[in-house]
Amino acid sequence: MSKLRFTLANRSTCSAMIAILLACGIPAQFAAAQPNADAVDAKNPKQDDVDDKLIPLNKQETVLLDVAGKRVLLKTKVVLREGILEMLVCKKQTKEHESILSVDAQAYAIHAGLAKLGAEKGSPAVFVPKFIPPKGQRIDIFLQWKDAKGRLQRVPAQQWIRYVTKRFYGQALARLPHNVVLANESELRYDKKFKELSWYGSMSKEEREKLLSLSQDKAFRVAINTIYERTLPRPFDTYWVFAGSGFTVDEQTGKQTYNAEHGDIICLANFPTSMIDVAVESSNSGEASLLFEPWVERVPPIGTEVTVELVPVFKKLPKPESND
Repeated sequence: MSKLRFTLANRSTCSAMIAILLACGIPAQFAAAQPNADAVDAKNPKQDDVDDKLIPLNKQETVLLDVAGKRVLLKTKVVLREGILEMLVCKKQTKEHESILSVDAQAYAIHAGLAKLGAEKGSPAVFVPKFIPPKGQRIDIFLQWKDAKGRLQRVPAQQWIRYVTKRFYGQALARLPHNVVLANESELRYDKKFKELSWYGSMSKEEREKLLSLSQDKAFRVAINTIYERTLPRPFDTYWVFAGSGFTVDEQTGKQTYNAEHGDIICLANFPTSMIDVAVESSNSGEASLLFEPWVERVPPIGTEVTVELVPVFKKLPKPESND
């Protein structure tokens, strides 16, 4: 009897999911692709109480709905630890070269799970005639994985991301002190034409002290300290919203395509196709101050399985500040 109740509950939930998909504008052919509840139950007849509450929303069982916990879970893998980021999570075999995590799932299944929890989709970023940031329900994101010792870890997704450090940092300096000679192998350079001191990448405390020991010139020391402060890792300091992506219709066939299926699931750079996007103006055009990279020391090895928790936030929060 308990198994029957569970099966009927799953079937009821899946039926409700299909209705939500249609209400949210997801085409009927996508709604019909939901998994068979009987098959899910038969495959896992001895699930514990926690697992019984997780409803698979796709045949790969990589998108799970936790109604009681008010969250959607994504089963992902680490695919990138170093490089410029445009995504936190991309769809498998799309944008792994610029995303920390990849999920083998249809984007619409994730959209449906968030909608089932009551998350209101907003709209992706608009770029012309003026920039309008993405809007929608705030989504808090957490990451779960097991470390090298098998211990379960859980952190806010922000902890794996920082503003890019592998870039040039420039600081105005009228002249280089006459007693300072920069070694060829040093990352520090001085441009006489533009009167600028520059440095590439992060500067360690040891490197700063070594450079400061070259001269007691006040302007030089201020420039070194300023560059050092600017190169310190700066954590990702905003949150994500449920922008909801959109649809493209093939004029010849009339077929609708959910735009996030191209890979833009959880973004760090604003895209008009984003399903979940950062709540502020970000860039994918090479503006260094707005680019992000993995906080490599915190990201586990390539291939590590990571469960991504998507938790809609329903209480009102202050609007994020713009990067302007």
